[in-house]
Amino acid sequence: MSKNQPLRVGITGGIGAGKSTAAKIFSLLGVPVYHADDRAKWLMVNNNNISKAIQNQFGLESYLPDGTLNRGFLAETVFSNPEKISQINSIVHPAVAQDFLEWTASKSAPYVLKEAALIFETEGHQSLDYVINVSSPLRIRMSRVLMRDTHRTEAQVNQIIDNQLPDERKNELADFTLKNTDNHLLIPQVLSIHKKLLEEAQKHQ
Repeated sequence: MSKNQPLRVGITGGIGAGKSTAAKIFSLLGVPVYHADDRAKWLMVNNNNISKAIQNQFGLESYLPDGTLNRGFLAETVFSNPEKISQINSIVHPAVAQDFLEWTASKSAPYVLKEAALIFETEGHQSLDYVINVSSPLRIRMSRVLMRDTHRTEAQVNQIIDNQLPDERKNELADFTLKNTDNHLLIPQVLSIHKKLLEEAQKHQ
């Protein structure tokens, strides 16, 4: 991180761990939050280089006639195949990383938060100053996702989990861990990490 630039902090977690909820708490504290997964979907539609690369790699049917993503086709032919997931990630993630850097440069906060499902898996942590992992037991995560995403089956959720690093490994790699279980309140943990990050940001001024 260069001086006068915000600290770049990633927040990640396995599907259903509650990273979006944690990111909302940080946002309420005034921390700018970059939602990488939402931004990736936007770039896939609005960035011509990305859309052309996806169509070249996976076929014109990757997009509908109106230019929007053909989510059904991509879910069936790309996101069910680990090799093709790696291929589409290699197209989209570098563009998201650059977009995040440009977004960060426009912020004057002590630190910014990049919320992303995949950080360690894509080597994204190498361009971040700190990473927070939101951790939660697998059974709780599964229950949350099936209640939230009624269109998903348990098998589909397990497939997504299999494409993510195990929670234990992410906890080892992360600088901070938020435990989002039934008996751990998130807000006090977020406040504690927020305080530490403000102190770190102060050192870099």
